[in-house]
Amino acid sequence: MRRRIIIVTAVHPPSAQFLPDAYKSLCEQELPDGWEWHWLIQEDGKSDDVAPYVPDDARVTFRQGRPGGPGVARTIALANADGEYIKILDADDQLPAGALARDLAALEADRTIGWTTSRVLDLLPDGSTVGFEGDPEPGPIERGAVLDFWKANGFRAQVHPATLFVRRDLLLAIGGWMALPASEDTGLLLALNATSRGWFSSEVGLLYRKWPGQATSQASHTEAAERDARMAVVEARARALAYFQWRYPPATG
Repeated sequence: MRRRIIIVTAVHPPSAQFLPDAYKSLCEQELPDGWEWHWLIQEDGKSDDVAPYVPDDARVTFRQGRPGGPGVARTIALANADGEYIKILDADDQLPAGALARDLAALEADRTIGWTTSRVLDLLPDGSTVGFEGDPEPGPIERGAVLDFWKANGFRAQVHPATLFVRRDLLLAIGGWMALPASEDTGLLLALNATSRGWFSSEVGLLYRKWPGQATSQASHTEAAERDARMAVVEARARALAYFQWRYPPATG
């Protein structure tokens, strides 16, 4: 029986136009023998505007649900996630060649690693890409390191939550994505880092599309009062998890 990586994508009508590009990037991924991917596309709402962009492929499952934001859409998609690993892929982003295989290799090689992240390039409207300085050294990310950096650098993590590749059981134990109107993926990243070691790959693992309709470019995303509240609850959750000392992998013996 083939082992599966589940790709989870939340989508709403404005971003549906980019699904074919995301699909193309998935089809270009090469996995080790015995492995396959399955793409769960979950619409945040119920419209007639997304389905026309969903690829006709047995490896792709499309579902809809009442709107609640991308975190809710991704979490409800976990009901149909029957693989050992979960890869996050936003509808408007793309995976460079080799990204899935590198993520998989890191977690298959070390059971003490719960999740991986990787280097990101912004994909600009003209097709060019822009990188960033300040990536961490490739290799393990110890528990608490992301929270410490995030707190000391104006709520900016040193690794990107849109690149996460996670063990399914760990993701379910954490409770999926946070119930927030934004920053739900940052909340997940910090919760994962509070409970388990991670991994950073210096190879580019995501092309992060920049376009006017993306949620992070809207004024509501940076409105001060809500942003402060989001950051406060994200930090509080991570610190509470660290305080209670729940750890992955679980102790044995």
